[in-house]
Amino acid sequence: MNDVIGGIVWSLAPTVLVGLLFWAIMRNIVRADRNERAAYARLEAEERARRGLAPKP
Repeated sequence: MNDVIGGIVWSLAPTVLVGLLFWAIMRNIVRADRNERAAYARLEAEERARRGLAPKP
């Protein structure tokens, strides 16, 4: 019985680990994009305020 469970664990481990690695990488990419967009929006709002333009909706 232990051989069967061990085989199942060893056969699923690479798939699970690659899936977790992919999830972590995609999570970091999405977070970086969100932070970059927020920073750009902040810069754009500051520039519009400095020039006296109406805020963008």
